[in-house]
Amino acid sequence: MEIGIDSFASAMYGSTTLSSVDAMEQLLDRIVAADQAGLDVFGIGEHHKKEFLDSAPAVILSAAAARTKRIRLSSAVTVLSTSDPVRVYQNFATLDLISRGRAEVVVGRGSAVESYPLFGFELKDYDALFKEKLDLLLRIRDQESITWAGKFRPALVNQPIYPRALQEKLPVWLGVGGTPESFARAGTLGMPLMVAIIGGETERFRPLIDLYREAGQQAGFKPEQLKVGLHSPGYVASSNDKAIAEYYPGYSELWTKLGRERGWPPVTRTQFNQLSGPKGVLMLGSPELVAEKLLRHSESLGGIDRFTFQMDNAGLSHEQLLQSIELIGKEVIPLLSKFA
Repeated sequence: MEIGIDSFASAMYGSTTLSSVDAMEQLLDRIVAADQAGLDVFGIGEHHKKEFLDSAPAVILSAAAARTKRIRLSSAVTVLSTSDPVRVYQNFATLDLISRGRAEVVVGRGSAVESYPLFGFELKDYDALFKEKLDLLLRIRDQESITWAGKFRPALVNQPIYPRALQEKLPVWLGVGGTPESFARAGTLGMPLMVAIIGGETERFRPLIDLYREAGQQAGFKPEQLKVGLHSPGYVASSNDKAIAEYYPGYSELWTKLGRERGWPPVTRTQFNQLSGPKGVLMLGSPELVAEKLLRHSESLGGIDRFTFQMDNAGLSHEQLLQSIELIGKEVIPLLSKFA
């Protein structure tokens, strides 16, 4: 199982707000730390809000590529519905050259919708935009010259797209939330699947992941081609009590704030305890507990190939995040190999 980190490039650490310059420098330091600790992948999300600095993930990842050696560098996710697939491919092909073949893209429709008015798109076209642009992106990835026509973008007639990625087939994952159509689409296309699970019990996604695998096999893809990744909130500390004490206040504050914006009730400690329990989504605790929980989740879902922690969403300091990254690399990853 590959292990990584996803970040939304937050400039908020609890009650402390960093300058954008300092927040970006600390984020790059964490990517370097993850590389040195032996993690497999680091992903940068895409948002267009004041509290996040990740509106241009390929730029951040390119800066990280110049400072790292082996870790794979990915989006998490690229909001393809409001992006130009030509530019997405060019940006990540360039990243692939800079990183010497370590670039990946996770594409999705996006759970936040601020990019739609920003770039002149309408929410009523939410799914149609994504379907069309995904088709174009995969064609560009697989063919140097493109002839293509669609509804939302000018046609391309025998148009070459440069630069080409160093990897023969730039990895493109499909990021999904909870709609059966998205899981089936990923399987039919034979794309690796990245499932964002941020609430409830992880095992409830088993029927959807089974749907993905069934659709992929019916489309002629081999089981080993149908990779499954999970993205969930989490944090590793030296003990379970320490992890909970450091993580809960910021987590509760953030999700209560989001609840006010989206009509959800405030977070309670009872809910938090369920989420951090054996079947809950929060990957929170000591290295031993987290490793055991990861393997339990993998078994309940029929096997997972990658897991990424989303950690900078709970007011944790840069130092706390660095310590967690070190524990993941030095203790969680070896324990996964030992317990498996």
